Amino acid sequence: MIGGALVGAYVVVLVLQLNPGIQRDEVSIVPLAFTWWSFYGVHAAAFFYGLIVLRQMFAVEVRSPGWISLRLLAAFGTLAVCLSAVVTWLNLRGFRAVLGPDAAGRMTDGAVFVSVCAAICMGIAVVQQAVQRRRGITATVFAAALIASFAGPIVLRGPGATLPPAGSVETPPFAVTPSTARVTMILFDGATLDFIAPGAASGRFPNLGRLLETGAVLHLATLRPTQPAPVWTAVATGKLPYKTSVYSAARYAIPGSSSRIDLLPDFCFAQSLVRFGFLVEEEHTSEELRARPMWELLGRYGITTGVIDWPLTYPARMVNGYTISDEFLRRDNPSVLASLGGEALLAWPPEAVDIAREARLRAAPEATAALVAQRSIARQPGEGQAPQMSPVAADAVAEQLALALSASRPAQFTAVRYPGIDAVGHYYLRYAVPRAFGDVSDQERRQYGRVLEEYYTYIDGIVGRAMTALGPDDLLLVVSGFGMEPISLSKRTLERLTGDADLSGSHERAPDGFMMAFGHSVGKGNFPRASVVDVAPTVLYFLGLPIARDLDGYARTDIFTASFTEQRPITFIPYYER
Repeated sequence: MIGGALVGAYVVVLVLQLNPGIQRDEVSIVPLAFTWWSFYGVHAAAFFYGLIVLRQMFAVEVRSPGWISLRLLAAFGTLAVCLSAVVTWLNLRGFRAVLGPDAAGRMTDGAVFVSVCAAICMGIAVVQQAVQRRRGITATVFAAALIASFAGPIVLRGPGATLPPAGSVETPPFAVTPSTARVTMILFDGATLDFIAPGAASGRFPNLGRLLETGAVLHLATLRPTQPAPVWTAVATGKLPYKTSVYSAARYAIPGSSSRIDLLPDFCFAQSLVRFGFLVEEEHTSEELRARPMWELLGRYGITTGVIDWPLTYPARMVNGYTISDEFLRRDNPSVLASLGGEALLAWPPEAVDIAREARLRAAPEATAALVAQRSIARQPGEGQAPQMSPVAADAVAEQLALALSASRPAQFTAVRYPGIDAVGHYYLRYAVPRAFGDVSDQERRQYGRVLEEYYTYIDGIVGRAMTALGPDDLLLVVSGFGMEPISLSKRTLERLTGDADLSGSHERAPDGFMMAFGHSVGKGNFPRASVVDVAPTVLYFLGLPIARDLDGYARTDIFTASFTEQRPITFIPYYER
């Protein structure tokens, strides 16, 4: 029980380090700590008890440890603090960028402190096994090291950061003349160059192949956790999560606590608390966003914008153009059509509601040539939520919306997101690349082996139509915020045990996305790796607008031709918002 309590304490410390916005002196921290402590403490205590049983089963001489055994406490305590140090460093490596320099620096200090305590405990455990004298002194030093191992990181973390109020868009400090060229962005979840490049080389994806041959191609480093909300928010704002407050797909509430957890720890099955009801998911909304997306900045310069299905656009805000929120594409047809009359926040402006309704009714999901995928990837609504649309069907609706709105409300900047390829990849990657799994039968390969390829063919057609519609000065950006890779064997085994045996594709380890640029002003070739936060500054630069110095990304001027960059020097302003 003492060993389990130690493990629970270390997990609580890790949660506090990953969520610097939680105030340490809040009364509400008690239910937060109790939830994590009890969940992990009970499981760890059971694990340690199992170790004792195994030791007794296989030991030559069976010993009774008594009520309090320094030998067992030294072993279990050392194991707990060593695991804490390892998991802390792994989380720090994965989340350093999203935490920001201040929180990451404090967490680094805490990780170093825990590592030192782990080394001390390991030395004491070894000495205690070899030397039986002066056990009182050994126990005192060991207890002090254990207490310091979780008290030190809490002290180094500080009382908790206070978030400043959300910024407001300010008037640009000097007049500029924006470009009249159009920018078209096509956004994909989970598309990967590892699948596109071979297919394009064999002629199966002719339009994507043309982009690879004649356009600029960059790998995009993504973020962890690799989820649509934080990744696409970083793309939209050019800022990392610690500046936008969008760290993950949702915020997590604990019953009885006013605190909210933004970032769940990795490598310790934290999603189990959500699955078993210990944490309640609360989805982000546009009102929580602490940075302005690029379409709102463009609107301040008089540039008309059109955005469809970008995460965190619900409730739809007033813009210089139109916005069809992600919530509009999530709900199924009956629920959204019933609410359109009374819930204008699904789209902006109100006049776009009728256009969206008609386009939604015209959408034909079977045109995606992957209708079979809907059986496995239909979204299951949570308790109290409206029924949700399959991502495959959402792509068909998004395509119809883009066609209808571009004809009736043309905009200089348009962005449309298609989430279907990610959903199809999650469940059909194993049939497309059976060698990576080894357990795909010939019948499964014949039946489902071409589903993912057919879906890429479908999105290739979307890209082709966008290329055809470009004007001589326009820019097309095809962006994938994160890639897709085969799920690991350990994760595959765990998913089969927990009820999702069909899952085969994953982006948990943050595989790169990509950006393809196409147009007369774009250079040809493969360019050095970029980041998802580089997209927004690049769009601002192309349209002749200044780059704010508080952005985390950089304008990738290298993807444009020399003649274009010579006529358009890059300009800076201190910030767009405060």
